[in-house]
Amino acid sequence: MARMSFLSFLLFCLTSVAHGNKANKHKPWIETEYQGIVMENDNTVLLNPPLFALDKDAPLHYAGEICGFRVHNGPGGSGSAQFEAVVLDRSTGEGLVRSKEPLDCESQKEHSFTIQAYDCGEGPDGTNSKKSHKATVHVRVNDVNEFSPVFVERRYEASVPEGRLFDRIVRVEAVDADCSPQYSQICFYDIITPNVPFTIDNDGNIKNTEPLDSKRQRVHSFWVTAFDCGKNRAQADAQVIVTVKPSCKPGWIGWTKRIEYTPGSGSIPLFPNLHLETCEETVWNIQATVELQTGHIGKGCDRDSYSDRSVRRLCGAVRGEVDLLPPPSPATNWTAALPTLPSSDSSLVFSFNGSTHVAVVPDSVASAVSGDHFTLQLWMRRGGASTQPPANQARGTRKEEETIVCSTVKNDDTYSHYSLSVHGCRLSLFYWPDVSAARPVKFLWKLEQVCDSEWHHLSLSVQFPSVTLYVDGVTFDPALIHDNGAIPNPAPHQRLVIGACWEPEEKSKDIVNNTMPESKDTGKFVSGYKGLLSGVTVRPGNVEPHSVVECLYACREGLDFGDLETLGSGMKVHVNPSQSVLVLEGDDIESFNRAVQQVTYRNSLRFATPGVRPLKLTTSLRCFSEESCLSLRQLEGYLVVLQPDAPQISLSGVGPHLARPAAEFEGPQGVPLFPELRIVCSLSHAVNTAAQGMEGGALMSDAVAHTLDGCEVQPLGEELNPEREELLVDMEALRERGLDIINTTAYIAITGAESISVYEDVLRSIRYRLAKGSARFERRFRLSCSEMNGRYTSNELTLEVNFLHSLDSLYHPSHLLASQQQFLHPSHHTGELSGHTLPNPHRNSVVPGAATVIIMVCVGFLVVMVILGVFRIRSIHRRGDGARGGGKEGSNQWDDSALTIIVNPMETYENRMGIAADIEGECDDEEEVVDSPGDTSDDQRIIIKKEGRDSAPRRY
Repeated sequence: MARMSFLSFLLFCLTSVAHGNKANKHKPWIETEYQGIVMENDNTVLLNPPLFALDKDAPLHYAGEICGFRVHNGPGGSGSAQFEAVVLDRSTGEGLVRSKEPLDCESQKEHSFTIQAYDCGEGPDGTNSKKSHKATVHVRVNDVNEFSPVFVERRYEASVPEGRLFDRIVRVEAVDADCSPQYSQICFYDIITPNVPFTIDNDGNIKNTEPLDSKRQRVHSFWVTAFDCGKNRAQADAQVIVTVKPSCKPGWIGWTKRIEYTPGSGSIPLFPNLHLETCEETVWNIQATVELQTGHIGKGCDRDSYSDRSVRRLCGAVRGEVDLLPPPSPATNWTAALPTLPSSDSSLVFSFNGSTHVAVVPDSVASAVSGDHFTLQLWMRRGGASTQPPANQARGTRKEEETIVCSTVKNDDTYSHYSLSVHGCRLSLFYWPDVSAARPVKFLWKLEQVCDSEWHHLSLSVQFPSVTLYVDGVTFDPALIHDNGAIPNPAPHQRLVIGACWEPEEKSKDIVNNTMPESKDTGKFVSGYKGLLSGVTVRPGNVEPHSVVECLYACREGLDFGDLETLGSGMKVHVNPSQSVLVLEGDDIESFNRAVQQVTYRNSLRFATPGVRPLKLTTSLRCFSEESCLSLRQLEGYLVVLQPDAPQISLSGVGPHLARPAAEFEGPQGVPLFPELRIVCSLSHAVNTAAQGMEGGALMSDAVAHTLDGCEVQPLGEELNPEREELLVDMEALRERGLDIINTTAYIAITGAESISVYEDVLRSIRYRLAKGSARFERRFRLSCSEMNGRYTSNELTLEVNFLHSLDSLYHPSHLLASQQQFLHPSHHTGELSGHTLPNPHRNSVVPGAATVIIMVCVGFLVVMVILGVFRIRSIHRRGDGARGGGKEGSNQWDDSALTIIVNPMETYENRMGIAADIEGECDDEEEVVDSPGDTSDDQRIIIKKEGRDSAPRRY
């Protein structure tokens, strides 16, 4: 087509010449668009179609000739600055486009500009020159393979477990800087190290050709290279290092089965070195449950080892509670028939069998807890002494109703009734504000805690019609049911029963208008409770605050999380109220491992209950591929709480003797028994003294602040005679400090958790007072204290009280002896009065004439002994003569060779006065007491004893 256009144009020119037209009448003509190619190492642009400019004025000289081309900048900025166009033949208009400088494909692959042709005009000077239209030129720069491949990394490392074939262990990558696909692409890789069990594909993926063995070769190192599609090799080869790991077993690594805890250590991490190994299995959710089993420790865990009353006081509970299951005693004998079980926390646990084991609280106690505002608290565990329920009493299968507390009390002129019962896994409270009404109210709770055979703490606060239940410190709302009178109303008779409910005989016959006659008092116990109860108390009045209930239940040991601020992103931690179960959840293995190492065990008790706490770790993994997701076995271990250092409670500051004039004891205030008492609690523990430059180890004692919970003062010998003597205690001071006292003739017990200083003040104020004329020569008392509900006891401090008598009492011994004989029990005379002296400065109150009397008595007694000695010598001589005279006569003689005479001339006058009252009426088959002749007032005795019957002489 271009050829035909050229021929047409040539015919046009010949026609114009034939007509003789010499003027420049036409513009040059070129194509409208050109496509060009130029190589990076060449500047000539090859155009398609070729560059030709035609003019209709040809073959006229000048007017028909092409003098040049002009290059104009295109849209991309390319043009005159980078390219030029030159005329190769003026007559034909052939031209050439070329670059002014070498082009770089990597910098710019394509260029666009415009070109325009112009003729030579009408003369040499180019007058009346004409220009063609502008044509677009597109130039593409062709690439040459000037660059070699380069690896992204100079060194590649990977770790794989042994014994497996992998689809890919590691991928190497190289790049090429050339701009064209032909030369910029990496066509293949190659391993240049010979004899390695690896291969590489064209994408750079390296895999093993045989299972690797870490024992044979732990590390494999080899070199790889790369080639582009222009067959240029990489400038530098890359090194690949493959480490072979021993066979991987998914699971927890660093698990310690036995963990020891030293009491007083605070919180310790349970899993400091534990981490999870998934063997490169991709998981998107991890959940671990840590379970600490403390059900066998006390009532579900380690709690304060003080009595329930002391714990209530420490928790700030309102006073005034009434113990419905107190320790058996003469004053609280309604629990004497109930069997008890040992408890590691020293609390009293009562067992109920559902039939015969019932406690009926006296009316005097029941009347103190009347009213419609009260708080009932107790510890319960169903199923008896065993931790597991019997086979026929599995969870949820116990259908019989079991009554825990059943109470009917009189409020002014009406009777109210309530009963707390369990039925299967339900806890119910029946409440009649007035038993004469026909509409009782039933509060019902469905709880797993009442049928799991574990210890649980229940606190029921009644402010009728509002009822609040706390189970293990957590609030539960009831379902309210109004009964339409289907259940007959209780009898209007005051009765409080623990472990069952009272049902009168022939109940159905005696019901009149749905009520029971008040006089009916014969019946039986029904709906017996089967299980264990402890700490059953009722406090009338306002309900306990939630904080107090939480404190009463709070475990002093449990699981905890070290530092929540260090918890990684996406991690969750949940701990149950009893702190026996801790759940961790996350999606990142590294964050999860750090979180597991923050799980701790804490025990805030200084004297923690020693023993084993089983520990379990259960792990659940969720993977993208559920079919191949890992399954980890449950880990089991145990935490051992070591035996705590026993506190040493030392009582001191009181001498073995307290001697005062008898008149002081007979005064209105009496005499303080322990005025300078000092109580010290210390801990003895082993320390490493070698680290301090000393050899070996030693026992060190540290004084610590403790809380005592009881002290007891007990008279030794016979009990106190209320008509003649008494121990005085400041009751007002006890009430101010919240302490309780049991004051009997056998002992005085002060109980309640308080500091040592408080107990020192109270014990120092105890006074001993005698009635007029009741003084004797001595009385002994024993003092002891304890803490942690009697778990640790002090030393026993014995005090001997000596009464110093005036001169009048010395001149009237018969009156003194009669008084002493009435005062002392015969079975204790010898033990209490033997060897008594008065090591006290008040001895000077005795008249000095007594020393003269003692000396005279001793001299007289010595004379008697000399006479008896002479008499005995003469008897021996006579018996010797008789033996020589005849054996038969000698055999009838009394053999007194074993006769022993014990004389104590230095015995004090005070001892003799006390012994004189005891010696009357006493005899001994082994000993004979011979009075000194001629001196009945002197109480010195000769003890005649047969050898071989009693090795130690009995002193009087």
